[in-house]
Amino acid sequence: MLTLAFDTATEVATAALLDDTEVLGERTTRAVRLLEDVDALLRQAGAHPRELGRLAVGIGPGSFTGVRLGLATARGLALALGVPVAGVSTLEALAAGAPGAVPVIDAKRREVFALVAGVPWVGTPADLALEPDAVCVGDGAIRYRESLDAEIPSDEDERHVPRARFHAALARDYGPAELVEPLYLRVPDAEKA
Repeated sequence: MLTLAFDTATEVATAALLDDTEVLGERTTRAVRLLEDVDALLRQAGAHPRELGRLAVGIGPGSFTGVRLGLATARGLALALGVPVAGVSTLEALAAGAPGAVPVIDAKRREVFALVAGVPWVGTPADLALEPDAVCVGDGAIRYRESLDAEIPSDEDERHVPRARFHAALARDYGPAELVEPLYLRVPDAEKA
């Protein structure tokens, strides 16, 4: 079964096409190029959109606009193609690509999103409680390298990107796209009073 997976919650958008567990192709660009990436992945695999059996989408946390763009794309594709969708935490996908590491995503406003003992967390980098010898990955780890008491791989290390292939591997409970909700750990800027 062909699975299309993508995530647009961080600065680097990822998309992957899988046949069961075999990765047929994967791309990393920007959220605004998501549909171009999907088209390129399908062409590269010689597949037609109607051959897709399901979608896995990153639900955040991350950029409010990026998360909404990914969910809107998933809902549109699911409606047009009649396929089920599963939402996957961007933090969990990042953790799957770097076993043992703490995933840290830039939350803007001098804060980070992290996965601490399997629980999503938001706060300042200085307040992130880390075990001794912790390794942190993600764009938040890169940005706040000096504030985190942890080992941070080089900026070019691929573990910093929540690869879409991990979204596909983690996806469960496929169902109607309208039931997939974003994972917000704080109120969006537009809703603050």
